Amino acid sequence: MSESCNGDCSGTSENTISHPPMDTAEITSAYVSEFNVPKMDCPSEEQMIRIVLDDIKPRVALDIDIPNRKVQVFHQEITHEIQEKLASLEYGAVLIKTSTMNAAEYEQSIATSSSSDAKESRILKWLLLINGTMFVTELFIGWYAQSAGLIADSVDMFADAAVYSLALYAVGRSVQLKHRAAHISGWLQLLLALGVLAEVLRRFIYGSDPASTLMMVFGFIALTANVICLGLIFKSKDSGAHMKASWIFSANDVIANVGVILAGFLVAITGSAYPDLIIGIFISIIVLNGARRILQIQ
Repeated sequence: MSESCNGDCSGTSENTISHPPMDTAEITSAYVSEFNVPKMDCPSEEQMIRIVLDDIKPRVALDIDIPNRKVQVFHQEITHEIQEKLASLEYGAVLIKTSTMNAAEYEQSIATSSSSDAKESRILKWLLLINGTMFVTELFIGWYAQSAGLIADSVDMFADAAVYSLALYAVGRSVQLKHRAAHISGWLQLLLALGVLAEVLRRFIYGSDPASTLMMVFGFIALTANVICLGLIFKSKDSGAHMKASWIFSANDVIANVGVILAGFLVAITGSAYPDLIIGIFISIIVLNGARRILQIQ
């Protein structure tokens, strides 16, 4: 999930913001601050970092390395504000070091960040489409298969889709509108996760007969969808194969998918609905925690 699995944003030609060239003579100081962010392990969490830092003025540029949990921020004299905004996400961000850089390097970092906006926007739209489709599919199949695990996993997919939607919506919007949209996303995630927990309780009291085969099949389809999403993100990054693998196997969404598959297997061999209920609770708690983090954004 995304918290998972809590990863990465501007628009296409019709909504891309044009940043005029800066006069390097006006830049008296520039810095690059490196942060360790131990709880950043999926694309949706990258997007939240980009969103909360997007309104900093003068504009900052970001270099985000999810596998190594590192974020580099290229900025002017505003390190304290950056730390406060990263801390608000509760990803455990810790400032490692701040180094000086010349005005030309700073301007180049901002220009490079701007040039990648359109490409990132296209990737975000694909991520939104995949996660949105899987949300609807898993929700329907989970209800049909009497599987709390699949229903919970669909809500996890919704959580990611909501963040990608927010990242696309945030382009060119005011800080107030971005925060309002983020809070709406958080409340929707919260309500859906609580609904899943209520459904788990209902099934625990009245009983259920989850279809183990459907759980395993659609758990695997969801796993494939998440791996495709991760692959799309990496196409825009200069990471080696070992970096990709380390990220894929650490992502909360992938762990949740594997949990659904395992729960389906245990249901099949034990005949008990408890593994399905347990994984439903586990994923719902992850989504609730992600919603809590979003609602705390100031």
